[in-house]
Amino acid sequence: MAAIRRAIGLMSGTSMDGIDIALIETDGESQVTRSVSGFTPYETAFRRRIEAALGEAKAIKSRDERPGTLAQIEEEVTRRHGEAVVTFLADNNIQRETIDVIGFHGQTVLHRPAERLTVQLGDGELLARKTGIPVVYDMRANDMMHGGQGAPLVPAYHRALARHVPTERSHGGAVVFVNIGGISNVTIVPLTGDPIAFDTGPGNTLIDQWVEDKAGIAYDAGGAIASEGQIVGSVAARYLAKPFFDLQPPKSLDRNDFTLEDLGELELADGARTLAKVTAEAILKASAFAPETPSLWIICGGGRKNATILKDLSEGAQASGAKVVVAEDLGFNGDSMEAEAWAYLAVRALDGLPLTWPTTTGCDVPVSGGVLVGRH
Repeated sequence: MAAIRRAIGLMSGTSMDGIDIALIETDGESQVTRSVSGFTPYETAFRRRIEAALGEAKAIKSRDERPGTLAQIEEEVTRRHGEAVVTFLADNNIQRETIDVIGFHGQTVLHRPAERLTVQLGDGELLARKTGIPVVYDMRANDMMHGGQGAPLVPAYHRALARHVPTERSHGGAVVFVNIGGISNVTIVPLTGDPIAFDTGPGNTLIDQWVEDKAGIAYDAGGAIASEGQIVGSVAARYLAKPFFDLQPPKSLDRNDFTLEDLGELELADGARTLAKVTAEAILKASAFAPETPSLWIICGGGRKNATILKDLSEGAQASGAKVVVAEDLGFNGDSMEAEAWAYLAVRALDGLPLTWPTTTGCDVPVSGGVLVGRH
């Protein structure tokens, strides 16, 4: 029987709003005990620096290049993660020595699967020194070396959580975990076989950019702006006609693959409403790639707090007799799930267990990954 380890997971996603942190105890397989979690926000000025760095990252040709300000931002991202861990341990009265490993995602600034190139800013060795805890980082690269897309990696954890969903909620059918971050992705957990996973399209990223550009607001809290607008069908159809949606999974997106260009000159609320519809419809399109019709959609990530997106999802799923719930309805934590996943993946990496499968990223064979640094 595999050893139970205490692991901390750190996630800074495509929304670039800060650092999610979570503690779990797991064997890296079916045993998962979720514990405390937290969030350390990035202030607006630092978020804007990361956004500027995305432009600089376009010049990267190999994974170790850090042009422009990227080296400086990488050090600062790592330092902030280290401070987040130290504060988290202190706030929760956790002794550093009781933590076996940290799973460190870092900040994605470039993701080009066709070129087998993915770059997450984050210095694992520096984080291990700052925290005094072993760190597993750079978990996407090995998948790409084996022909995979390098994303998504959370499906391994979703599969473990699916085992904790009561049958009366799933009706014994396929369960879909939906993460609505900057980009939305799904994990379809079928009744038999490996999980199926892929990015579905824009999540919050276009809505965030739209309300920031138009109104200087960081995001559409609760979907309130969208709730006052009208769907502009021709614009939604333009987004949903993109070739990406017809691609067979596995497939993944860079944050810049969808832009505001197709939105045109809409009014603020109509733009937000139309983009919310695009996000929901893009997610629901995923059911076409499921081996059986999903019976339950579990919504995670920041986008689950957008009531307009949730309404569109619920109405769309209802057409096939499926239910839509948010993670909390099942006792999960939709804010910390990705951070929990990174803790879970770090433990799997320690044991050489697969982080990805051909059905999740398109890798040639199931592969483990990550680089381990620090005391061990």
